[in-house]
Amino acid sequence: MKIKSLLLTALITLTALTASADEGMWLLNMIGKNYKQMKAQGFRLKPEDIYSIKKSSLKDAVVNFGGYCTGEIVSEQGLLFTNHHCGYTSIQQHSSIDHNYLKDGFWAKTLKDEIPTPGLYVQFMQEIRDVTDQVLKGVTPSMTENNRQKTIHSNSDALKEAAQKEFSADYYDIVIKPFFSGNAYYMVIYINYNDVRFVGAAPESIGKFGHDTDNWMWPRHTGDFSIFRVYMAPDGSPASYSEKNVPLKPKHFLPISIAGYKEGDFAMTLGFPGSTERHSTSFEIIKDMENQNYITSYVRGIRQDIMKADMEADEAVRIKYATKYSHSSNYWKKFIEANKSLKEQKTVEEKQAQERSFTNWVNANPARKAEYGTVLDSIKYACENLARFEKIYYYVLECVLNNGMEFFNPSYFAMQALSKIADKDDIRAKADEFFKDYNKPTDYKVSKAMAKTLLENVTPAEIEKYFGKELSDYFTQYGNPENLIDTVFLKSTILDKEGFYEILDDTSGLARLTLMADPAFEYSRNVLNIYFALNEYTQKYENILDAARRRYTKGSIAMNPKALTYPDANFTERLSYGTVQTYVSRTFKPEAGKTDGVIRTTNDGVLMNYFCTLKGVMEKEIPGDYEFDVSPKLKDLYNKGDYGRYADQDGTMHVCFLTNNDITGGNSGSPVIDGYGRLIGLAFDGNSESMCSDWIFNSDFQRCINVDIRYVLFVIEKYGECQRLIDELTIVQ
Repeated sequence: MKIKSLLLTALITLTALTASADEGMWLLNMIGKNYKQMKAQGFRLKPEDIYSIKKSSLKDAVVNFGGYCTGEIVSEQGLLFTNHHCGYTSIQQHSSIDHNYLKDGFWAKTLKDEIPTPGLYVQFMQEIRDVTDQVLKGVTPSMTENNRQKTIHSNSDALKEAAQKEFSADYYDIVIKPFFSGNAYYMVIYINYNDVRFVGAAPESIGKFGHDTDNWMWPRHTGDFSIFRVYMAPDGSPASYSEKNVPLKPKHFLPISIAGYKEGDFAMTLGFPGSTERHSTSFEIIKDMENQNYITSYVRGIRQDIMKADMEADEAVRIKYATKYSHSSNYWKKFIEANKSLKEQKTVEEKQAQERSFTNWVNANPARKAEYGTVLDSIKYACENLARFEKIYYYVLECVLNNGMEFFNPSYFAMQALSKIADKDDIRAKADEFFKDYNKPTDYKVSKAMAKTLLENVTPAEIEKYFGKELSDYFTQYGNPENLIDTVFLKSTILDKEGFYEILDDTSGLARLTLMADPAFEYSRNVLNIYFALNEYTQKYENILDAARRRYTKGSIAMNPKALTYPDANFTERLSYGTVQTYVSRTFKPEAGKTDGVIRTTNDGVLMNYFCTLKGVMEKEIPGDYEFDVSPKLKDLYNKGDYGRYADQDGTMHVCFLTNNDITGGNSGSPVIDGYGRLIGLAFDGNSESMCSDWIFNSDFQRCINVDIRYVLFVIEKYGECQRLIDELTIVQ
């Protein structure tokens, strides 16, 4: 093993032993280094009970759910819990006016009633391997960044090819990802299961109670769970959907504890956090705040207002646009709250202080100065130049490409067909899915607003300067960007299913000519020309930033051998651990009559309780308001106190609770596990003060919001009257 790998391992070992229990997204194969802290917090198992390749362990009960969330196996028949908002796309996919599972909920009363869900998959992580030396073989300090990446890709491809032979079945997925800004690399082996069926979900009045108003807020009273089941072939192997498939026999499933919890109790999460930037500098944070965070939230706010009005006016449109609106609004609010918390917690100033310390450490040693002396200047230079183009990028992305103008989708499908980079059957399947949930009048209204927003913020002068006069003239040809959208919707033939398929199936050779003259296609093609040109402009500065960030991370580890140096999240399975905790909120505004989840007002803010109850649902009720409507059945159960065995010792029905676990997007649906390896809740959110946590962790403010597993079981048994699901769980009193 090379010296650099030995050094990195030593640093990880040292830092893990000094980490605070509430911060860190830890790789499972390194969790033994945290064992002393975990044991002191209340962990009662062994490290190999979490991660082992020789026997079943907790990792074998946790899945990557659909590529964007986390789920957990809770029975020996492959039953899976995740969040309601994680299952939302599937729930919407199966909903219609006649069977509105979003509004009414759904409970499969038998196995035969469980609904196949095409496109949904889960992955079980099998093993993590350190392949740093193999991936970096042949990489030298004098290489250009492009040549470095070519070498890394070549080495990675060879490693994956060898691993694919070792794991020969086609249901294995081999992934190699960078860690510590590219200073280390790990191979992760997964098994994919593609037959996942929809089993149950509460209505939105429970599963999304509070909607946008309560999103990222505490106290939160949302029963954020949904239920699926993983199926396998009769021989036990993963398989595509078949009527012959049978419920999965998992290596491990989580028993469920209904004993409750108290403040200070141990809690850990296992899941797939998506992305953090904890090793970033002040320059990168400023760039993100001004571009990604601000532009995304600003544009989505405009778009969502139009979508919401159409959804409220027509139930069919509401069903079609439920997933689109939900996905959009989640990060719309997150980025608003992120910029607030970044400013309030003075994150840029804290990073600048770290950078001054780094500079002093570098300048104190000639060798360090030679290696790291230009790092921060390089990052600053790259960020200042990237910021110019990222402004354009995020307006193009949000106003057009990322469902800003939905007509881009059939245009892009047509491009794929013409260039033959995708099979026509695959394109047809994508088009079927698109048109099923497309409302042309809504897209027309949104597209006009987006065209106006785009040209107000990416000016014709900028377009001409960076992308040429021809493109500038195209977008301003009618004098008003909204008039151009009028032309698109008046004359395009591909915005209707029949017209799109007529071109897709055209074998006469006229399809290309027809498409080139189609105004929706032309608009989309010109936007893509800007997008591709942006990639060329930014590649130089991205390379500079990547190289400098890699050195900065390496230097920061060397400067602070006892500081936290867990790797940033990159949607690989991680563990976080901490305790059930209250916190003092500086942003919560008490309302008369709404006391659930609140302890008292203090000089610093409001001391928030570590749990909230069904009483709070009733306090928040606004009859007829889709965000805070409460179903009569739930009110009846509350009024009767009919909680079964799921009430807390104080007799109340706990709904959600707080821990200080370190999570981010992708962790949604993660199991919250007690010290004995038992499920006590599902992580689904964070508090508003923690929205800066992708860039920096603040243990005073960051909290993880979890739905209490007892509320989940209460809803299944008492509200959903689905006893068969309760009967297959292993429940510990």
